[in-house]
Amino acid sequence: MPDDLDARSVRRAALRTALQVAAVSTALVIGVLGLAAIVIVQQSRPSELLERAKPGQSKIYVDANEVLVALVAIGVVAIVVVGLASWAISRRAVAPLGTALRMQRSFVADASHELRTPLTVLDARLQVLDRKLRRQEPYDDTLAAARRDARIMIDLVTDLLLVAEASAIDSRTDALAGCDLRPVVLSSVRDLEVLAAERSLTVSATVENEARVGLSELSLRRALVVLIDNALAHSPDGGTVEVVAGVDRGRAVVRVTDTGGGITGIDVDQVFERFSHGPDTGRRRGFGIGLSLVRDLADRHGGRVLVDATSEQGTTMRLELPVVHPPQRGSAVRST
Repeated sequence: MPDDLDARSVRRAALRTALQVAAVSTALVIGVLGLAAIVIVQQSRPSELLERAKPGQSKIYVDANEVLVALVAIGVVAIVVVGLASWAISRRAVAPLGTALRMQRSFVADASHELRTPLTVLDARLQVLDRKLRRQEPYDDTLAAARRDARIMIDLVTDLLLVAEASAIDSRTDALAGCDLRPVVLSSVRDLEVLAAERSLTVSATVENEARVGLSELSLRRALVVLIDNALAHSPDGGTVEVVAGVDRGRAVVRVTDTGGGITGIDVDQVFERFSHGPDTGRRRGFGIGLSLVRDLADRHGGRVLVDATSEQGTTMRLELPVVHPPQRGSAVRST
């Protein structure tokens, strides 16, 4: 796994640095103790034992052998302490390297996944645009949608670059920005309808209660697109995907239900782990990253995502997010 490779690389770098520092420190300790031993031996000549102390003067004589043994013991302890300290300091020093490696791999994986769906949508719109041009049909709406997709990708790339530079908007700033749930849900569904149409899938959206959540519009859209796209990928041709949003016990809840065969070949708790895959069903298959991104995004903002239900009749993913402002009760809004 990439994380294991990164961890081993960091440990090797820390070990090499620690050995180099320990070697230099050991040589220094040995040199200092060696000089001290030479001085002590020279100052402990037998002739000194024959000298008489002058009146009022006292002398203390030390056994040179005992001093040398003490110096050796002190040297060994000092070398061990230096080695351990070098290892600890080296690991702390190379820790940013490990973080940088993980961030690099995470950025590449996130960028690959996040750009895949918008590019697929844009490609589908361009195909529709091409057909309309050939048939000389009105194409203004399709062209406008393609331009909107391009703007979304520009915003997405900007967001990913900000994350890579460790200057992305944190959850507190994102919460202050916030966004309304209903328009983002409806627009996310509309954006993916072009993919659903290619396989005769029906996508419906129902917003039972209006609410404002503590995420930016881009962040919420990213999460919803991943969940809806995942439902489309696991639904059979001609099936349906239903998106229902509302408020439950003071939290905004979005349920995305598909009509696939349920989660099989993998534990339900593992579907939100990176690079986790179920069995190959022959349908479009991603890299096992999208749902983990949704989980990370929800966790950062005080929410959660889970498998609400799964069976042979389909699977329901449940996204819960904190509500910034009290919801406005009203009639349900539907879009099909």
